[in-house]
Order: sequence, then C-alpha cells, then structure tokens
Amino acid sequence: MSLLKSLSAFLAAAAVSASVGVGFAAGAAGSEGSSGPDQDLPDLGSPANAAVSIDDEYRAGLGFVNELRTAGVILTDPEVAQYAQEIGLSLSSHAEEGQHQFYYFVIRDPVVNAFAVPGGFVAIQSGLILATRNENELAGVLAHETAHVTQRHIVRQLIDQSHAGLLTTAAMLAAILLGSTAGRGNPGAMEGAVLGAESAAIQHQINYTRSSEFEADRIGIGTMASAGYDPLGMASFFDYMSHEGPEPSRVNAVQFLIDHPIFSDRVAEAQNRANQIGRVHHEDSLSYLLIKERLRSVAADPKAALQYYNNMLKNGGGKTIQERYGKAVAQTYGRNPAAAIPELQELVHEYPRVTQFYGALGQAYLENNQLKESEAVLERAMSLFPRNVPTTIRLAETLMHAGDNRRAHLALLDLFNNVEPTPDQARLIAKAANAAGDYADSFSYMAEFYLMTGDLMKAYNQLQLALGLQDLDPIQRARLSARLEEVRAALPKNRKNTVADDNGNGRH
Repeated sequence: MSLLKSLSAFLAAAAVSASVGVGFAAGAAGSEGSSGPDQDLPDLGSPANAAVSIDDEYRAGLGFVNELRTAGVILTDPEVAQYAQEIGLSLSSHAEEGQHQFYYFVIRDPVVNAFAVPGGFVAIQSGLILATRNENELAGVLAHETAHVTQRHIVRQLIDQSHAGLLTTAAMLAAILLGSTAGRGNPGAMEGAVLGAESAAIQHQINYTRSSEFEADRIGIGTMASAGYDPLGMASFFDYMSHEGPEPSRVNAVQFLIDHPIFSDRVAEAQNRANQIGRVHHEDSLSYLLIKERLRSVAADPKAALQYYNNMLKNGGGKTIQERYGKAVAQTYGRNPAAAIPELQELVHEYPRVTQFYGALGQAYLENNQLKESEAVLERAMSLFPRNVPTTIRLAETLMHAGDNRRAHLALLDLFNNVEPTPDQARLIAKAANAAGDYADSFSYMAEFYLMTGDLMKAYNQLQLALGLQDLDPIQRARLSARLEEVRAALPKNRKNTVADDNGNGRH
C-alpha cells in the first residue's frame, strides 16, 4: 500500500471531526494569553496549512494515540490522568494560538522523556515526572512540547525536507505516524516499538532542527511565565539532564538528550530569556508532590517502591506528607492494603481538604474488601468535593464491586453531564450503565467512546442498537436519532449505507 493510501486509510479509521462534536477532555489554547510576554511568534503562513490541515493532523495524531491505548501503555489511573491534564492545560490555555485542543497523558515507562504528537497530543513518560526536581521543571518540558504542537513543527519540518506539496507531505506524515505500526496487528509488538529507544519519541523520528528546538524553547518559556511558572525551570532541567541526571535514572535520561539535544548555547539562551522575562515565584503544588510519589508504585514496581520508602525511614526520612502517602500507595498496590489503611486514616484526619487522601483510603478499603468503609469515606469526599473526577470514579468502582450498579451509573452520569469524559471514562460509564440495566445509556456512551477514538462505524452501530430498544422515551429517541444523523453525515460517502458490527461484519 502506498504512503498516500496508508494516510487515507489511517485518516478514515480515525475520522472524527468537529462536525461530530466529540474529542478528548481537552482545552483549546485560546487567545486569552495574548497579554503575556512577547513570544516572537513566527508567521506560520500557508505552507503547513496547505499541506496538512489542523483536522488532518488531529485525526492522524488520534490514530497514533489509539495505538498507544490498545498497547495498554497509557496510564488510566484517575489521579495521575487528572494531574497531567490539569498542568498541561494550565500551560496550553496561555499559548499564543487558538487552533488546537490539547490532551496530555502519561505513559508507563521509566525512560526520561516526553513527546508531542500532531494534533495536540502530548505524551509524558512516567520517568520524566520522577526525574524532575520541581514543578517548574516539569512545566518547562511540557511548555516546550506544547510549543512544538502550536508551531506545527512536524508538518513544517516535512515541508522543509520534502520541498513538495500536499500529497508528498501528507504521505510523509503518514509514514512517521505509521512507521512503527505498519503491518503489525499485535499490541505487544506495538508496545515494544513505541517504547523502544528507536521509536519512543516522535521528535527523534523527524529529527527536529536546531531552529525548531530554539523556537520551542523561546515560545515555551513565555508560556510558562504567563501561566505562573518560573521560566527558569526549562533551562534548569535541560542543564540538569546534560550534566548530572537523576540516579538511578541516568541511563534512562540518554533518550531525553537524543530527542532534546542540548546545544552548547541552548541552556544559556534559555536562561537569558527567562531572566529577561523576569523570574516568577512558583512553589510546588501538593498535587505535583503526591502524584510524583504515586507514580513510583502505579507506573513501576510497588515492591521496589516500598523498599525505597523503608530505606528512607531507616535513614531518618520518609516522614513528609508526600512520602507517607507514597508508602501507603505502595502498600496498597503491593497487595498489603491493611497496612496502608492506618496511615491514610491519619492523613485524612490531619489534612481533611486533600482529595487524594480520600481516594487512596477508599481504594485501600476496597482492596481490603471493606466495601462499606470504602463507600463511606468516598461519599464523605463527594460531599466535600462535588464532582471531583478521581473521587467520583473511585466511588463508582466501589459501588460496582458492591453490586450497586445503579448508584454507580447515576454518580458517573451526574459527573459526565457536567465534565466531558475521556475515552476510558466513557467506557467506564457504559459498563456501569450496562450493569445497571440501562442499555440505552450503555450503547450511547460506547458510541461516544468509539467517536472519541475515531471509529465512526462502530459508533454508528452502537447508536443503531440503542435506537432498536423498545422502551426508549421520546426525549431519548430524539437525542439518539440526532446523534446518529451527525455520525451518518461524517461517514465516508461509500459507507453511509453500511453498518459494521463490532466484529467488522457489515450489514445493509
């Protein structure tokens, strides 16, 4: 199959556009940040837009992210996912660009790296978060990756390399995104390819130029300052990686230096620009401190994490709020939740306004088969923090384990009627609705899941199944019918009259 045909097939499989009105829980980089420091934005002009549209970039990037999801490497832990999106959107909302929507997510991988995917997707490898020494450094890397997206460096680089028009550039974009997956239907093979040293980072595959790296630094530093982070954080982390690097992660830091080459004058220029803009005082958020410790167990080996905390205690440490939390999480994931419960109870008592402690305690109770206790502590958290996403998901999980699927469904329904779900969250509420016997809602949310992941035919099929139910009320039927028509309009013309079931079989 030619590269052009590959791109066409790829975009068809991932074809979900604004006309269908779905997407990840993401935030647009709006123009509100225009009052921030001058970022010397280049005139993108027409070549990139003429070669590959923003919508095409999004569809291609969505397909790549779906491959990561299929491989099972995206962390769906609600606390981790929420923090990644929050810090990412705190930056992208101040970017000097309003075309992209952004989805930030964490990959389970000890390698110190992050990479941008066309269309507004930014992947953060868990090793990177653990390697950062403060939140400003993490924000610096994410601001740099966000700038790669807003400046459309992938498409611009392809245009520079190919000196060609629409077809060649589009085909090259397809080659980059499909390179490690073409001809492979095995998620395990995909995982190895994506996380291997040769293909983990999109940036390395396209060999960003020196000018692109400097431009991403310059724009990212301005974005950081506008968002309230110390703009020196970017230079600080790059300098740290090039001279020291975290132990024992020094080996894992090599890939970061390959994908983010530290030119001799790069750190100095970043430092000078940060000083010109002016230092911003930003203290680490408690969420950053807690999520960093949580990742030691969620993204790696909880037994190794527990040994890490025990060694700290032996050396007189391990007593900070985040270390106490991290050890309890390690005990829970290390299949000893009973040991975690007393510490988490104390943390909830000492810090009654920290949502993460309630979620961790509810999870520990659940793992210890104390369903009533789990429900009680999470219900209390819900009264204190209404519609908090991780807390609501934890409560729904407990209720479903207890067999109270109707309440789980209602809790999730109340949340996602007010907060746009991610694909994994849409699938969760579909599961809860199905278990509760609300099949119309189950089909409807599975349709949304398929729309978010770019499979229009499966979404179409789910909506038809929902409309085939006999007990729909007029409002439900009208809503589902309207959604079906939206999907039908977005389908490729030659497939509008065909409905494919989940096994790929068509019927007319």
